[in-house]
Amino acid sequence: MTQRIVISGTDTGVGKTVFAAGLAGLLDGFYWKPVQSGLDGETDSEVVARLAGLPPERVLPEAYRLKSPLSPHRSAEIDGVAIKAADLTFPVLPTPLVIEGAGGLMVPLNRRTRFIDIFAEWRLPVILCARTTLGTINHTLLSIEALRARSIPLAGIAFIGDEMADTQRTIVEMGGVPQLGRLPYLDPLTDKTLRDAMIAGFAFASCTGYH
Repeated sequence: MTQRIVISGTDTGVGKTVFAAGLAGLLDGFYWKPVQSGLDGETDSEVVARLAGLPPERVLPEAYRLKSPLSPHRSAEIDGVAIKAADLTFPVLPTPLVIEGAGGLMVPLNRRTRFIDIFAEWRLPVILCARTTLGTINHTLLSIEALRARSIPLAGIAFIGDEMADTQRTIVEMGGVPQLGRLPYLDPLTDKTLRDAMIAGFAFASCTGYH
């Protein structure tokens, strides 16, 4: 695994925060969510802090914390904040850094800039999280095309949900991308069940020393 990896999704609510928590724990690294939209209830950083098993200082503070659970551009406008791309510079750290975007690739940060534009500047490898339910083939193949059109390196697909063998095979074959593994929905979802599911579902887990 690279020292810095971006986690994005084909849509909002696909489960990328849980996957990011599992990966950050797997790598014994740091986690950073540059932009958090919605502060009622548990934020994504707080979810990761609870599930990843990392020391608190390994969950880095967000660059922007926005009140409304909306697209970042609109949430920022409501808060009277202008999100500046220059503020979204990833830190250089001694251990791996897992960076989580907000929603899908085309989510706007302001009226000119989308998350995918930031990813294109960073040129860091992206793991694309895709649910296994109906509609995922279209969303995932479109996301793959968008990344390739901007020469953003794609590490592979992390499927999230129940096993859907043909759907997963179709995406991997038509998209020409590796399947990194699959994370099932977990009930209960705890640091232990997540750790065990990451070890069981992703081949690279055996190379990380995550036990």
